[in-house]
Amino acid sequence: MPAEPVSANPAAPAMPPKVAGALARYRIAAFIVGYALIVLCIAIVLRYGFGVDQAVAIWGPIHGVLYIGYVLLAFDLAYKDRWSLVGTLGVLLAGVIPGVSFVAERIVHRKVVARQKV
Repeated sequence: MPAEPVSANPAAPAMPPKVAGALARYRIAAFIVGYALIVLCIAIVLRYGFGVDQAVAIWGPIHGVLYIGYVLLAFDLAYKDRWSLVGTLGVLLAGVIPGVSFVAERIVHRKVVARQKV
């Protein structure tokens, strides 16, 4: 039996289950990368302000791996929800500016749930 489409708003068209799953994964990744980027900024301040080189040496590669996961999950959602190229690139760029991934996540969530194009 096929899964029923998900709809948070009765006025909006139903969201396919694959898109709902991809959206949930993307939202988690956006929060993780957002906090990881803030920690990386703190590590950079520690390195250049206080001479603690180990902070960036340890956290830099961790953040890099987390960002790669964010990129893959954003591409997964973009593919399943048929985003525009500009929308996809904007979401990817949001993952490299501290704090912006939180804003992008909120915008993406609102638009995907309303079944609007990103």
